[in-house]
Amino acid sequence: METNEAPLYHVWGIDRVAYGPVELPTLVNWIRDERVEKDTWIFDQSAGGWQKAEDITALRGLFRRRADKTATESGAQDKIKPGSLRRIKVLAELADDQLMSFARYLEVRPAAQYASIVKAGEEGDSMFMVLDGELRVRVTVNGKESILATLETGESFGELALLDEGRRSADVVANVPSTLLVISKSGLKKLFAEAPALAAPFLHALARATAARLRTTNKRVEDSIRLSGSAQ
Repeated sequence: METNEAPLYHVWGIDRVAYGPVELPTLVNWIRDERVEKDTWIFDQSAGGWQKAEDITALRGLFRRRADKTATESGAQDKIKPGSLRRIKVLAELADDQLMSFARYLEVRPAAQYASIVKAGEEGDSMFMVLDGELRVRVTVNGKESILATLETGESFGELALLDEGRRSADVVANVPSTLLVISKSGLKKLFAEAPALAAPFLHALARATAARLRTTNKRVEDSIRLSGSAQ
């Protein structure tokens, strides 16, 4: 008795996890969503072996139709090296291959001197990492600027807005020409969908950085209270 079972495929993800089995229509959708690239390794059960997506006959036309689009696009992975990404404290413990994979979800954004990066009160959905340069975090009360912090290469801000899309609590302004890496809410969702094993160490590092910042803030408040008490 003959059977006409649809061919099944397994996809080797950028987080070193094999996903599947999936049928061809699902695989085609993943390619259209750019979850599968032409050099992604795919196990074809009918052929009994692994091969790159662009070498699978049923998929070649899809990559040809994307050629014009991809030729004009470039992400952070085309502009920066793992050593540069390792400057960022929340990324410092990722391996080189993880860093280059993570770069796919980042946007490189230059900032001119005195440019306003975010403004207090505005809604946000992105986190920023300082690849190079210097920025200041400030609040303005009665027309007077108070500097809360200075951010240098390797530091980040906007973590809470990335997680809860809340309003910005302060202004951030570039003191000098700077280069920022940005991950948006949509980029984070895409990371979860495409590479959950890569998302986990990033979120762990993000949680540690946020906790450290809260401890520093609490320490400043405690010191301020002690100082006020001793002055009375």
